[in-house]
Amino acid sequence: MSSNHFAADLSPAQLELLQEVRLNGARAVMLHQKISEKLGLNATDHKCLDFLHNAGPVTAGRLAELTGLTTGAVTNVIDRLEQAGYVVRDKDPNDRRRVLVKPLEGATEQISPLFNSILQKTLHLLSQYSEQEIRVILDFMKRCNDMTLAEMSKMDQQHD
Repeated sequence: MSSNHFAADLSPAQLELLQEVRLNGARAVMLHQKISEKLGLNATDHKCLDFLHNAGPVTAGRLAELTGLTTGAVTNVIDRLEQAGYVVRDKDPNDRRRVLVKPLEGATEQISPLFNSILQKTLHLLSQYSEQEIRVILDFMKRCNDMTLAEMSKMDQQHD
């Protein structure tokens, strides 16, 4: 899909930013595909594992909400992650009827080294911006993330 037909409605800076956002998204997908291959996972499973590491133990339903995937898709992801030795299903200590999905201790030991260089370079990039500039970038990223999740939800609803 070309963004050239938007050119009349956007300033040159907006058009350049749109192109860079699209390029960033595409390169992020490719980077995470490469990392996933090194871990023996597919990209969706790898990113769901990332959500689990950030959110802590959650139910499959909560993981579906966080990722924008259907509960059926998340169940399949959890099955694969469990089989690969990255997560376990465990009873919720506060409600034995619920099952929580938890990353296994040591699972990040395989993953963290793949991100060390990226983290260091990202921190260096962040250090080049003022607090005010960071707040603008942060606002933009939050809005993009909210929009992406809303668009995924809309797509799910259109196919039901």
